[in-house]
Amino acid sequence: MKSQSSTFGSALLSSWALLLGFGVLMLGDGLQGTLLAVRANIEGFSATITGLIMSAFYGGFLLGSLLCPRITAKVGHIRVFAALAALASASILVHALYVNVYVWIALRLLSGFCFAGLYIVAESWLNDRASNETRGKLLSLYMVVTYIGVGAGQLMLNLAAPTDFPLFILTSVLISVAVVPLLLSAGSPPTFDESVNISLRELFRISPLGIFGMFVVGLVTATFFALAPIYGQRIGLDIENISYFMTAAVVGTVIFQWPIGVLSDWFDRRIILTIVSLLTSMAAVLCVYAVQYSNLFVLVSAGLFGGMAFPLYSVCIAYTNDHLNPNQMIAASGALVLVGGLGAVAGPVMIASIMDYFGDQYLFWSMAAAHLLIGLFGIVRMAARAPIPLDKQGKSTATAVHPSGAAIESIQQYASSEADEDDNWD
Repeated sequence: MKSQSSTFGSALLSSWALLLGFGVLMLGDGLQGTLLAVRANIEGFSATITGLIMSAFYGGFLLGSLLCPRITAKVGHIRVFAALAALASASILVHALYVNVYVWIALRLLSGFCFAGLYIVAESWLNDRASNETRGKLLSLYMVVTYIGVGAGQLMLNLAAPTDFPLFILTSVLISVAVVPLLLSAGSPPTFDESVNISLRELFRISPLGIFGMFVVGLVTATFFALAPIYGQRIGLDIENISYFMTAAVVGTVIFQWPIGVLSDWFDRRIILTIVSLLTSMAAVLCVYAVQYSNLFVLVSAGLFGGMAFPLYSVCIAYTNDHLNPNQMIAASGALVLVGGLGAVAGPVMIASIMDYFGDQYLFWSMAAAHLLIGLFGIVRMAARAPIPLDKQGKSTATAVHPSGAAIESIQQYASSEADEDDNWD
């Protein structure tokens, strides 16, 4: 039964336990990614192998995005949530027991699948607590909780050695404990309005810059979180400074997310997308040279890079939605998440191979080149198409570096529509 609150205060009062539980879940999520990347490098895995291991998470995430809504519809949200949390909690422990490439790939695939389902259920419950009047503020607060959780998770890397069991046990405990407030405060999930089917090819014709941008942003975001800890180790950072390095990128996102979103509402979104992409490319180059100076410069450059790169996820979604009718947006959201997910699967493996062949500094050279391509393509698109009038643009909404529960469920709807309407690709 719906439990929407008409004021933000009442919505917050009914949602604080959900936000607390999700924040703890993000602590575990933030810690485990960096922990596994650091441990893989200590174990002597090449950057390519580590990239393959880390990208398996995003492959599992996409698979979970497609299958978990169907499983949830049959079994129920609470049962699915509890089962997936148990699997996610157990999988991180097995990493410590069996340090093997194939085992780790399988476990990361399983972990990605589980987290996709956890996001679907948790965010659906949160969405159910908000009315149309309070949803924007509540989801913005959720974004803050998400970033704080992911950032604080990086800092927890300092609590024990990555080669020992405690950090793996701590991650497992965090995931398990996160379930308690979420389950005790759960309500029924929302339902989504019927949407009009839209194919990926049609969406690309409508907004080529939005689709290309989503692919590159997904590629760069996944690559950074998968390979930046390895890069940090190889340039001589200790564990403490690696945790600060990763946290700096998240803090930069928190600082710049709102200003970039506001600017994209005030001006032609393509201008903001192009300028910020070019600035991201420059920030990535700055990261390459920062190592020649001081650790503080390395941290500042990471903050600038994260602050420019990660908010582009929201801008790409908003720009694409500007070209759509409201009843197309759910299906389009699913397509956009899939495009970003495909970039996330490909990025760590591809750029890790480049690092192994050309050198570690090519982590940031590659991401600089990727964002330069967005900027150049943005210039081409501005020359080819007139801008949308500002009064016709929608509002940009901050979106996490992982898809929202609503967007994940829309993937399932999008995939179903594609299976039924293959003629859209003609």
